Amino acid sequence: MSTEQPSAPTVSTEQAATAIRKARGALSRYRVMALITGVTLLVFCGEMIVKYVVGAFVDVDGVMAYLSWIPFAHGWIYVLYLITVLDLWAKMRWGYGRLASMVFAGVVPVMSFVLEKKIHAEAEVKLTALADRYGA
Repeated sequence: MSTEQPSAPTVSTEQAATAIRKARGALSRYRVMALITGVTLLVFCGEMIVKYVVGAFVDVDGVMAYLSWIPFAHGWIYVLYLITVLDLWAKMRWGYGRLASMVFAGVVPVMSFVLEKKIHAEAEVKLTALADRYGA
């Protein structure tokens, strides 16, 4: 009595090329949103320093009227960032730890820049290996 293990489904070169192309697109969108999110988070931190540190010594109400849009902008940009994170994560089939680190990178100052560089390098290695494997 032999137990046959199911074989992995075969993937055509065309299917592999399409999946790799979609993953590269998701990676590009993630890179752009990681940089934008990181910049808006740093601007938001600057706004908070002006409001709470400088504001403790000087009246900054006049300046704060011009800066009140920053938290809302970062909030909506972060939502778009989360969408690109989920898209890339699903296409690359990474684990939940990677998802958590990518999500937190949008709310920890400077982390999005560092993690974006790491994610990009690892994704490029994986996608290049897949392209070589399937001849895509």
